[in-house]
Amino acid sequence: MKTYIIIGALLSALGIALGAFGSHSLKTKLNPEELVIYDIATRYLMYHALGIISLGILAFNVPESVVEVPVILMLIGIVLFSGSLYLISIKGYTKLGVITPLGGTAFIVSWVLLAINIFKLP
Repeated sequence: MKTYIIIGALLSALGIALGAFGSHSLKTKLNPEELVIYDIATRYLMYHALGIISLGILAFNVPESVVEVPVILMLIGIVLFSGSLYLISIKGYTKLGVITPLGGTAFIVSWVLLAINIFKLP
């Protein structure tokens, strides 16, 4: 669906901007461990932004119900996983580390659910 492609494209642009910001502006402000955490947040944001674009393309060939919940779960995963890692790395909010696995779980469930939904197609 067109909306998913637009959302994925905007998230991809955000991921590139955040990656550039991290590489250029944060290199001297964060310690090496914090930079690794920031990089992981950016990578997973990009992976799932591209996943959302892919699901948007797929939605032109399968019923939207096949991709709708996986897209929502990917968005939740981006907010919880990448969002918490950004805050941990930049602001030092280490207590948010308990939220990060929830985002990772949302990512995993989104991909497994997609596989199940595709498997169920005639």
